Parts: sequence; C-alpha cells; structure tokens
Amino acid sequence: MAGIQRAAAGVAVAAACAAALAGCSIGDTGFGSTGSEEGAHGAKRAAGAPAHRSAVRLIGDGSTAFTGAQPYLSRPERLKPGQKPPQFVVFSWDGAGEDSQRLFSHFRKVAKANKATMTYFLSGVYLLPEEKRDLYRPPQHSPGRSDIGFNDEQGIKNTVQQLRGAWLEGNEIGTHFNGHFCGRGGGVGEWSAADWKNEIAQAKSFVKSWKTNTGTKTAVPLPFDYEKELIGARTPCLEGQRNFMRAARELGFRYDTSGVNNQLWPKKKGGLWDLSMQLVPFPGRGFETLTMDYNFMVNQSGTTSNGDPAKHEYWGDQMRDALLMGFSRAYDGNRAPLIIGNHFESWNGGTYMRAIEETVEHVCTKSEVRCVSFRQLADWLDAQDPGTLDQLRTLKVGEAPEQGWARFLSDRPAAPAPKGVPGAPAVKP
Repeated sequence: MAGIQRAAAGVAVAAACAAALAGCSIGDTGFGSTGSEEGAHGAKRAAGAPAHRSAVRLIGDGSTAFTGAQPYLSRPERLKPGQKPPQFVVFSWDGAGEDSQRLFSHFRKVAKANKATMTYFLSGVYLLPEEKRDLYRPPQHSPGRSDIGFNDEQGIKNTVQQLRGAWLEGNEIGTHFNGHFCGRGGGVGEWSAADWKNEIAQAKSFVKSWKTNTGTKTAVPLPFDYEKELIGARTPCLEGQRNFMRAARELGFRYDTSGVNNQLWPKKKGGLWDLSMQLVPFPGRGFETLTMDYNFMVNQSGTTSNGDPAKHEYWGDQMRDALLMGFSRAYDGNRAPLIIGNHFESWNGGTYMRAIEETVEHVCTKSEVRCVSFRQLADWLDAQDPGTLDQLRTLKVGEAPEQGWARFLSDRPAAPAPKGVPGAPAVKP
C-alpha cells in the first residue's frame, strides 16, 4: 500500500492507494438499452437510453467511442425563490478497478438498487498491462515505475466492463492519475503544474489506447470520449493540490476533491469547484475525522489493514454511524452536500465496505436526498443563482435557517440563469 499520513484538525487525512489489481473472469457486454428509470430523488432522469451499436463512432484505435449523450443524468434545475435545497450526497471511489473481490461490480448494483449514481476515479495504470509498464513515464521517476503496480489482460478486461456499465448507468468516470506517488522523493506533492499535465495526458492515453496495449482489437469500446468525460479528480494522498489545480484549470477541469473541508456549501477555488471530502463527528472520540474509509482505519487500527478481528464489526458500525451523523447534521441543518470517499478494499475484514453499503441504503432513498456524482453536483451548482449560493454559504456547519427555508431564500430577487449551463432553465424576472 502506498500512502502517508497527514494531520488536519487532529486526524489523519491521507488517502491510501487501492491495491494492485488481480485478474478475474467476467463476461463482457455491449451497449444495452435499458430505457428510462427514476433518478436518485424519485424524479425521472433526463431522457436518453444507451446508444445503439449503429450510433457508435469509434475514436482513435477504438478503445473509446462517441455514443451520444450520457443516459440517466438528472436535469440541473435552479432553485426557485424560497425553495429548500435538496440534500446532495456524493459517494466516490479512488483507484477504481475490478479485481478478484468484485467490489466495483457489487457497488454498481448497490447504487442502482438505491437510485444513486457515483463517481469512479480510475487509475490509468489499471488499463496498462504489466508487460508494457515502460510505456508509463512518471514525472520525477524512471519509466515503468508505479507504487500501485499495473494490471494483466483479464484484469483490464474486467475493469473496462465495469467502467462501460457504470457510465451507461449515469455514473461518472474521473481519474486518480497513475503511479500514486506520495511523500518525499518525487511524490505528487513535489510535482510542478507541468508534471501534472504530463501525468494527466498519460492517464488519458492509457484509457484511449487500452485496446492497442492489450491487443484486443475486437473488444467493445468504452462508450465515451474521455477528453470530454474527464472533468475532475482526487490526487493521491491528497497531496499536490495547488499545482494540480493550476494544471487542471488550464485543461478545462471543472472540480477538484483533493482537500479537506467542513460541512459547508462549496465555493470555487482557483477557478474549480472545491468538492473536497469533509470532517464529520467520530462516535466515541473527541474529534472529527475525514469522510474516507482509510482515515477511519488509521484512527482505529493504525496503518495496519488487518487489525484485531474482534473489533472489525464495531469499527464498521463506527464508520457508518459517523457518516450518518454527518448526513443528519447537514440534512437537518444547512443542507451542505456530503462528500464521501472510499477505496475498493477489504481492510479490516471488509468492514468499511459494509459501512458504506449501509450508509447508501439508509440515505439515498430518503425524501429530498439526491445521491449523485461530482459531475451532477457541479452541474447543479453551475445552474444556481450565485447570490443564492452566497446566501447558503452564510450558514454554519449544521445550522438551519432560524426563519425557515422559505424566508431565508426568498428575501432576494432571482438573477438571470447563467448562460452555457446544460439544462439550466430560464428564470422569470
């Protein structure tokens, strides 16, 4: 495991890498048509079923393809004066890939069963076979170096299948970059903006050329243009955010989730939406911790991923309860979006995966809750009246408006809807 510990508000805020992927056998699928279905908040999602094969236009070597608009994306709507904001919850996964644990495919089912969409941050080297590792030339490291390893042909096939299915279900495919280098001696915290641009270009390249690199020319492509799909990321170990954001802004990214926030309404930082994970109460402890599985592990069993088995169930309950406490604090308070990060890992007996699944089941089917991807959240934020967002940011952590939501958000006239925001409805003056 790669990763280091970084202190913030008395807790560890390091994000560990996902383990190197092992191959497992799962049949491949093409582009199916699933029709319309309900969104996370019970409303119909935007029209658009997965593209039929005849509509597919291959890109480059055919690893990716144009297939039309992504299906099942909710239409972003501007809040009306006095309207209570929905409670957004984002579940996201670092280093997303399908290995022998089959957690990627499992949580796709969990999301679908609970009317949720999620963000999967793919590590580019998970689509690069071990025998071609030298194609990766990491900044400040020798060619073929990676702290999370590479993949094999079957593992790549399985991961591609999950990426394809996830996107067709309305989920987002972001990036966790490639080599997952942390700490001193070439870690991402020491990278320049130029280094980040290099790393991002390679992450895109491995996605756009996985067929060539694996020799599977007849396989079904990924159903998206990764140049357009990739609009946000989370850096390894939450390091190097400043220079990454400089590079990301120039490359047209729209958000970053590599920092540590409190449960407040988001704002832009360096031109990008700052959608970082947050600090939530830690049950039975006198501090708050970051909304990520790795940070709970550090606080419970140290960096040991196989702590005392007798405590596994309690640790999972503790994480679940912490996330639910953070959810309730927002849901009954300022309605700030809750941002949660995870890894497809079986740390401490898989107890954190259970905690996430139980959290999804508890919150995503509640009234006025939307479990969405970062892309969907960014779309909604872009569709709002900036003055309304400024008003929401005046609320403290867990603070609901004393005068009620209708009064709180009705005391100011609505501004014209921003131009160029997909799906933003016109607002009458």
